[in-house]
Amino acid sequence: MTFLWPQFLWLLLAMPLLVLLYLWLIRRKKKLALRYASLSIVREAMSAGQTVRRHIPPLLFLLALGAMLIAAARPMAVVVLPSNQQTIILAMDVSGSMRAADVQPNRLVAAQEAAKSFLKELPRTVKVGIVAFAGSAQVAQLPTTNREDLVTAIDSFQLQRATATGNAIVVSLATLFPDAGIDISDFAPKSRQTGVPIERAGKPPPKEFTPVAPGSYTSAAIIMLTDGQRTTGVDPLDAAKVAADHGVRVYTVGIGTVDGETIGFEGWSMRVRLDEETLKAIANKTQAEYFYAGTANDLKKVYNTLSSRLTVEKKETEISALFAMGAAALALLSAGLSLLWFNRIL
Repeated sequence: MTFLWPQFLWLLLAMPLLVLLYLWLIRRKKKLALRYASLSIVREAMSAGQTVRRHIPPLLFLLALGAMLIAAARPMAVVVLPSNQQTIILAMDVSGSMRAADVQPNRLVAAQEAAKSFLKELPRTVKVGIVAFAGSAQVAQLPTTNREDLVTAIDSFQLQRATATGNAIVVSLATLFPDAGIDISDFAPKSRQTGVPIERAGKPPPKEFTPVAPGSYTSAAIIMLTDGQRTTGVDPLDAAKVAADHGVRVYTVGIGTVDGETIGFEGWSMRVRLDEETLKAIANKTQAEYFYAGTANDLKKVYNTLSSRLTVEKKETEISALFAMGAAALALLSAGLSLLWFNRIL
């Protein structure tokens, strides 16, 4: 716990003085009672039960005063709060290697089932978009809260050739920021950029963009799942830099064989290997995390972990109100017990 105004904590040093003052008043009252009352009255007044009771209300009031002083110092603590994450983009690999059966029943089906389980865990208020990528990346479902549309999009995946992880990040960013002018063509080598893309013709140029701190955009996140390494398209680290400049975290999930595996289908074969180094670099650059899922159960656990992390977050928050409420409750309890037992306050 930290304090915004720690100088107020010095006032807590006065608490022992108040205790000494209280003990002096108790002794003074005893002397007066012995001087003006009969011994039988004194013995009745100073019985064990009464002695314990008479100290409880002042003790509670002293605790209330201490809580008020702590509240005045404006304490700060890290607490778990509901996240304001409003949009999540699931970028899912649909390259041919996803038919490999090292993750049962195969990588694609395991990823689809885990993604649908992930949707069930999310609050209904969170929008989710789907981006499918192989040799290119396309929006399979624009961000929506309609879980049925999202499940339909996930179930309609069609396997394709090649893997363009960088394109997946760019298309996901373009989906999150439709007015930012983010486009795949911006990542082409300068020598190949001979004109304005058709889709941009006649449109005003995008506004000048000022980069923000990585991970600072808390209203959206991207989760990218892949089982291979980039074979075409935009360099994923270049795409990750754009995500970092927009403050968007890109959580990466690796599925399949790290060391590499040769898989075959309908007479052709291909060598696939999970590029963990690049996936970790993407996550680190955007202030996110990398997860490895070697089995279907691992993949479900990863999505469950991401669900809990994206729906709650730890924030340093001022908790002065909690101490103030505690002080008020202790003060009221002190006054109530004093009236109940002695017909007076303290």
